[in-house]
Amino acid sequence: MPGYVHPDFTAVQETLERVGLPARGPGGLAVSVYHRGECVVDYAAGTRNRQLQPFTPDTLCMAMSTSKAVVATLVHVLVDEGLLAYDVPITRYWPEFAQAGKGDITLRHVLSHASGLYAVDDIVRSADELLDWEGVVRAIEQTRARHAPGESFGYHAWTMGYVLGEVVQRTTGMTLTEALDAKLTQPLGLNGLYVGLPTRERGRAADVIMPSLVKAPLPRALWSAGFAAGDAAFALAGLRTRPTQALASGWPRGLSQVDFNSDEFRGAAIPSVNGMYTAHSLARLFAPLAQRGVLEGKRFLSEATLAEATRDHGEGVCLVVPFPLRFKLGYMRPVSLGLPVQLFGKRRDLGVASPAAFGHFGFGGSGAWADPERELSVGVVANSFFGKLPIDLRTVALATAAAYSADARR
Repeated sequence: MPGYVHPDFTAVQETLERVGLPARGPGGLAVSVYHRGECVVDYAAGTRNRQLQPFTPDTLCMAMSTSKAVVATLVHVLVDEGLLAYDVPITRYWPEFAQAGKGDITLRHVLSHASGLYAVDDIVRSADELLDWEGVVRAIEQTRARHAPGESFGYHAWTMGYVLGEVVQRTTGMTLTEALDAKLTQPLGLNGLYVGLPTRERGRAADVIMPSLVKAPLPRALWSAGFAAGDAAFALAGLRTRPTQALASGWPRGLSQVDFNSDEFRGAAIPSVNGMYTAHSLARLFAPLAQRGVLEGKRFLSEATLAEATRDHGEGVCLVVPFPLRFKLGYMRPVSLGLPVQLFGKRRDLGVASPAAFGHFGFGGSGAWADPERELSVGVVANSFFGKLPIDLRTVALATAAAYSADARR
C-alpha cells in the first residue's frame, strides 16, 4: 500500500507524484509529515530497486547526510541526561583524542563544523577504510586539525559522525546502534532507524541508484587540478570556501568504487552517511523538536537543550560549501527556507520563509526537519538522485507543499 494522506495535506502527495520520481527507470521516494503531533502524511511511490519492487512507507533507505541530524539528536538527549556537555573538551570522554594538538576541541566545535577536522582525506587513504570503525577512530586520534577550534568552519561531511559516535560509545557503554535504539527508537516508537543495518532488516532496504557521474567520475587528479584553480577564483570573489577543501572533506579516494548497496557497507556504522531510515521515523523523530521537545504528552528533550541546539553557529559560507547553511549544533537551516528559482520558463517559489526551522538534508534528496512555528516536521527518503526535479529540489518542493498545507489548517 502506498500509505496514508490526510485530506488537508493532499498537496504533499501530489507534489511527490508530480516531481519526485524519475521520468523513466527505477527510483522511489517516501515522505512523512507530522503536524501538531499528528501523522498527516506517510506516503511512498516508485520502486526501491532495479527489480522494480515497490517503494513503500515501510522501506528503509540510506539517507546520506541526513544521518548527521539523527546522531546529533542522540547527543542532545545525552546532554539533557547530564552524560555529555557541549563545552567540555572531548578529551574528558576520550583521552586519546588529545593527540596532535586537539585537546581544546569540544562537542560544540564538532557539532557546528568548527573543529578543523573536516578533511576525511587526512584520516583515510581510501574510502574502503571507512568501514573499519576502530581504524578510523585511531586515525582521528593521530590527525591534526586543519585550523584551531572555532577559528573557522568547514562542513564535516564524513568525520562528524565518527567523533560523535565514539564519544557516545565511551559515555554510554553501548555501541552507537544500541544507543540509538535505547534513546531514540524505543522512547519514540520508531519503525526504522538504523546506523549499521541489522541482518534481519535487509529485506526492507532500498538500493541506492547512483548517477553514472558519481559511480565513474573523472580521475581524481583532474578533479584536484580543477578544484585548485577554483581556489583562486573563490579567493578573488572574497569567499571563504575553497574547492580543494570541499574535495578533501567530501570525496575520499576510491569512493566511486564503493558499493553502497553491499551488506558490508550497509551493515557498517558510518554515522554521517549510511543511516537507513523510513521517512516516518525521521518525521516522528523531529515531531517533538517541532513542539518544544514534547510529543503525545511526553517530554523527549528539554526546552533549554533544544534552544541551545538550534541557535545559529557561524555566519556566511564555510570552507567546504559555497552557500550559507546556517549551521546549528548538528543541524542546519533546512530547505523550507524560501527559494525562488526560474523553472520551466517561469519564476516559481519552491520554498516558504521558515526562519525558526532546522534540520538536515542529504546528498540525493533525503531530509528531515522541524518547523516549530508551524508545529510541523517532515521526513523524506529517496533512492534515486533524480526525479522530474533534480536532487534536493524535490525536497524543497515537498517542504513547500507541507508548509502551505499546514498554514491552510490554521
